[in-house]
Amino acid sequence: MNVGVFEMATKEAATQNNFLVYECTLGAAGMTDKGFFFPVDAVTGRDGKIYVVSRSHEANGAGIRITVMSYLHDYYGAFASVGEGDGQFTWPTSITLDNDGLVYVSDEYNQNISIFDADGTFLRKWGCEGTSKGEFDGPAGMSFDGDEILYVSDHRNHRIQKYSKNGDYLGGFGSFGHGNGQLNLPWGITVNEKRGIYVADWRNNRIQRFTLDGEFIATYGTYGNGDGELNRPSSVAVDSAGYMFIADWGNERVQVLDPEGEFVIGLRGEATISPWGEEFLESNPDERRARSEADLDSVVNLRSKTPHQISSHIEKYFWSPISIKLDEDEKIYVTERNRHRLQVYRKNSIFS
Repeated sequence: MNVGVFEMATKEAATQNNFLVYECTLGAAGMTDKGFFFPVDAVTGRDGKIYVVSRSHEANGAGIRITVMSYLHDYYGAFASVGEGDGQFTWPTSITLDNDGLVYVSDEYNQNISIFDADGTFLRKWGCEGTSKGEFDGPAGMSFDGDEILYVSDHRNHRIQKYSKNGDYLGGFGSFGHGNGQLNLPWGITVNEKRGIYVADWRNNRIQRFTLDGEFIATYGTYGNGDGELNRPSSVAVDSAGYMFIADWGNERVQVLDPEGEFVIGLRGEATISPWGEEFLESNPDERRARSEADLDSVVNLRSKTPHQISSHIEKYFWSPISIKLDEDEKIYVTERNRHRLQVYRKNSIFS
């Protein structure tokens, strides 16, 4: 499928299929405090707080931190900073919470996982670089099961490892390869108690599903940009009905597959300006004026109309959708790295 057909097909699917309903945009660009700076992941707590981890730009780590906010755009503060010390990150990759509300953050440069309390106080960290059991080479996605076993995508070791919440190694599965059950740079991961473990098998351009013991069940998706095809999927979330929500990172879109892996909808994004963004524009009239004079929905002058180029010019579209998570109400939170925001959707009630 060429890019023009890809663009048309994705728009048509989003228009004709109301499976997902856009709700709002959260956040705004900001190197300090209120805002995100190249965010890579987010997680929602039972208390309604949303924790967003910013990786910043690798040439400038000043924006590395965890921003705490609510769905109603309340700002509760920020914590952590750049570095290799306690409570610091260099290349953070993922964030999750345990049942006590403790915050876990993986770091693929420091090769560890740091734990904070809900207020951002550093508690402890564990992990080291290596290829042996219990060691990391690029810890990426994380997800707890109901028994609070933590599953970690060990990205460059091409495997999944299991730990207690205190960092005790409990086992693992996976090896490098392209066959069923083998992995090539796994990234995002989610645990669904009824259906198993889902892994965004990044370089193999697919989603793989395993039992909680690591036995292979199924694979979904093949390489491409058509419906149900994937290009470097970075994250996957699964709802209670078994629908898969996939951050199709290389195709600059979100795709939804049904429990059997059949294509449901592809979505390019529908972002509006968030209240935080409006606050910025209110205090920066020159910026507001420039925006009013710009065409933020046109790709007419683009020489290369690839999904990446299109997303970089159309502001409402996803641009580097790197993470996708569900909250307790199964709202869908899509973290956009390059636009420093989250887009929030919900499943239409007629499909629930």
